[in-house]
Amino acid sequence: MSEHRGHKQHDIDFSNLPDCILDQILSFLPTKDAVKTSILSTRWKNLWVSVPNIDFDDALLCAREVDGWRRPHVTSFVNFVERVLRLCNPSKMEKFRLSCRVFRDAFQIHSWISHAIMHNVQELDLFLFSKDPSMIPRSVFHNTSLVSLKIRMDCAIQLPSHVSFPCLKALQLSCVQFLHDDFTETFLSGCPVLEKLVLFNNSFKSNITISSSSLKSLTIRDLSRFGEIDDLSGCKIKIGAENLIYFEYIGYLSNQIMFSDTSSIDISFINIPTHNERLQKVANRAIYLLKQLRYVVSLRLSNLTLQGLMYLGENNLIWSSIPICMSNCLKTVSMKNFHGYNSEICLLKHVLKTARVLERMDIRWSETYLRDLKRKTKARKELEKIVRSSPACVIKFS
Repeated sequence: MSEHRGHKQHDIDFSNLPDCILDQILSFLPTKDAVKTSILSTRWKNLWVSVPNIDFDDALLCAREVDGWRRPHVTSFVNFVERVLRLCNPSKMEKFRLSCRVFRDAFQIHSWISHAIMHNVQELDLFLFSKDPSMIPRSVFHNTSLVSLKIRMDCAIQLPSHVSFPCLKALQLSCVQFLHDDFTETFLSGCPVLEKLVLFNNSFKSNITISSSSLKSLTIRDLSRFGEIDDLSGCKIKIGAENLIYFEYIGYLSNQIMFSDTSSIDISFINIPTHNERLQKVANRAIYLLKQLRYVVSLRLSNLTLQGLMYLGENNLIWSSIPICMSNCLKTVSMKNFHGYNSEICLLKHVLKTARVLERMDIRWSETYLRDLKRKTKARKELEKIVRSSPACVIKFS
C-alpha cells in the first residue's frame, strides 16, 4: 500500500481471487495475452485453458511486412492457434472470434471454425480476408447453440437448401454478396427468434426481402456503391417486420428501401450522404423513406441528411409530401451544430408552420458561430416572427 497526492492506493493480489473470477478477467483479454499469463506463476500456468472466450487475430503479422508476409511469423501464428485449440477446455467455449487472412488453403480455416462449432460455441465472429466461401463449414448453418453470428467476407456465401438457427438472436453480415432474390429469405426462414439484424456494406445483385416476425432491430449500412454517384438504379430492399422497434439506415439510397408496415418502429436514425450531382434525386428518395416512418416516436437525422432536405426546402418541394407524423405528432425538435444558414432557417420555419402539436424547439449553435452575435440575433428574429401552427411551442437557443 502506498500514498500518492494524499490518496491511498491499494495493491491488489489477483492470485488470491477464485478461479471463476480470474476466468472472467482473462476472458476480456485477447487470447494471445491470456496465454502469456501462464508465465506468472505455477497457479497461473493453466488458468487460460479455461477461458470461455477465444480471440485469434493475425493483424500484427500484416503490420510487420509491407509488401508481403514473413513466413516464420505465419507459421508461428498457425502453430499458436493449433496449440490453443488443442489445450483449451471445449466445454466452456462461449465466444470464438477469428480475424484472419488466408495464407494457406481453405481447409486450415475450415478446421478451426469446425472446432468451435463442435464444441457448441454461442457467439461466432468471423472476419475472413478471402473470396473462398468453402472455408465456412456447412455445419455453421445448422446450429443449435449459436446465439450470435457475425460474418465478414468479400464473397457470396454458399447457403445450403435448408438453414437452421433455433437460438440465433443476433446476425451481422458484412461485405457479403447477395446474388439471389431468395438469399435473405432462406437465411431468415431458419432464424425463428432473431431479434437483431445488421447488413453492413453488402453487395446486392438482386432484390431482397427481409421478412421476420421476431425482428426488433434492423441496421442497414449501404455504402458499397460509393463513387457511382449517378447510379440510383439499384435493387429493392423489401422489409416485412411487424415487430420492428429500431431502424437505422446509413447509405446513398442507391437501393430503394420499402416497408410493408412501420407501425411498430419507435426509434430511427437516418444518415444519407448526398452528392451535388444527384442531390435532388437522393433527397426525393429520402423523403419517400421518411414518409414510410410516419409512426416513429424518435427520429434522428444526420447533418448530411438535413442538407439534402434543406435543398428541397429551399425549392419548396419537400412540403408537398411532408410526412403526416410531422404535422400531427411531432412534439420536440433538436438541431445541433446550427450555423444560421438560410437553408437551415428555411427548414425550421416550415417545421414551425406545419407541426401542430410542437412543444419545444432546441437549437444548439455550432462552435464556429458561438460569438457571432449579429448572426445569432438575425436567426432568432427570423424564427420568432413566424406564425406557428402550435402557439405553445418554445424556441430555445444554446
